[in-house]
Amino acid sequence: IQQLNPTLHAVIETNPNAVSIAAGLDNERRAGHVRGPLHGIPLLVKDNIATLDNLQTTAGSLALFGSQVPADAPLVQNLRAAGAIILGKANLGEWANFRDDEAETYPLAVGWSARGGSTNNAYDLSYTSWGSSSGSGAGAAASLCAAAVGTETDGSITGPSAVENVFGLKPTLGLISQDGIVPISHQQDTAGPMARSVTDVAILLGIMQSPQTDYTPLLQRRALQGKRIGRDVRYFDYSYYGSGIPGDEETVAFANHALDVMASLGATIVDTDTGDVFAYNGDEFTALLYEFRAQIADYLQSLNKTNMRTLADLIAFDNTHCPQELVYYDQDIFLLAEQFVGYPNDLNYIAARSHATSTARAGIDNAMTAQNLDAIVAPHLTNSTGPAVAGYPNFSIPVGIRSSGRPAGMLMYSTAFHEAQLIAMAYDLEQALNARQQPKLLGAITPIPNGGFCGGHQPQGKAHLPHGRIF
Repeated sequence: IQQLNPTLHAVIETNPNAVSIAAGLDNERRAGHVRGPLHGIPLLVKDNIATLDNLQTTAGSLALFGSQVPADAPLVQNLRAAGAIILGKANLGEWANFRDDEAETYPLAVGWSARGGSTNNAYDLSYTSWGSSSGSGAGAAASLCAAAVGTETDGSITGPSAVENVFGLKPTLGLISQDGIVPISHQQDTAGPMARSVTDVAILLGIMQSPQTDYTPLLQRRALQGKRIGRDVRYFDYSYYGSGIPGDEETVAFANHALDVMASLGATIVDTDTGDVFAYNGDEFTALLYEFRAQIADYLQSLNKTNMRTLADLIAFDNTHCPQELVYYDQDIFLLAEQFVGYPNDLNYIAARSHATSTARAGIDNAMTAQNLDAIVAPHLTNSTGPAVAGYPNFSIPVGIRSSGRPAGMLMYSTAFHEAQLIAMAYDLEQALNARQQPKLLGAITPIPNGGFCGGHQPQGKAHLPHGRIF
């Protein structure tokens, strides 16, 4: 961390008690008491996950600096009880990238926070680290920790994992407790493991979830033999989200190669279609605005040592600390969400959430059932929305390094609570592909341009949902 973090900005702060905690765990081991596979293992936890220790929990914002959470998040309690060391807090896109949509204009800003600065990609410093779990991805990729914990509302585990060449699993909604996670939406938010191997993902998930589960017996070869894998065809067209981004065609090619490898391992590959996300992503955004305004207030009310209690308080703080908070992008999503009053009974909210969730679930479930599929795959081209809105598991898997030196990832998703099946198949593919490579920190850091938001600019409160959902 001391060597690389000044370049990567993946870690907001380190735990001052980490060494003494490690010494205590070493003493336990010498005495013959080993708690399990995480005994003495150092982990980074995203800065929107509550830890009641000497570490802050701020979602990257200065507004929560000095506040105190009431307790460790349950997932953190599970990790500590298993012997893990919370080494520090990982940087993130501030407020899990739900403050403004300027990140679409300045993609390098999706990993920026006022507390942590801009997270840089461990493979190409000029490339995006994605977000919002940018520090978790870069930290795991560059071995600043043994593994990391991220969170996702839509794309924030799978995206950073793909561009940082690590394995990241967004689990089924509710498998891991949401308590202690700074919310965007309880209807979509979840924590998940991000690590350099499927084995580490499996161990972490099994301990973080409630009830705990041992997935390691599933880590065997031949898991893909006899499986039916759906190729989600519309996402293999890299222009689906617009004109495409240079290098997307290579990501598609790597995903197709991974499918060929899966077929060589005994899987049957069939074309499928889980539906058009543009048919419901507007309703997703509407629902998130309602949910965030109400749920962030509930969260803030639970904190000690702060006068931040509502979204309006956060907006006012940013305005009075503009040079620190609004230097690169504004807070139009905050301003827009402040107008969405009436959760959970507003009829517009109910209609938006119902349509988005039911459509996303039907798209995946109908494809799985009609074609008797075991999983569905797509290249990582920001297409996280279906599983995210459905609340279904989505596993980001490294499949290659593009000619630019930037990683390519593939998503594997399924219906609710199919984590065990995804882990088994991902392990089989991992062993055959061996696609992970050590990062080389290529390129040069590209400065983020000053957004000009502190010189008389008037925010509009007219944010829209970017095509690449990353919160």
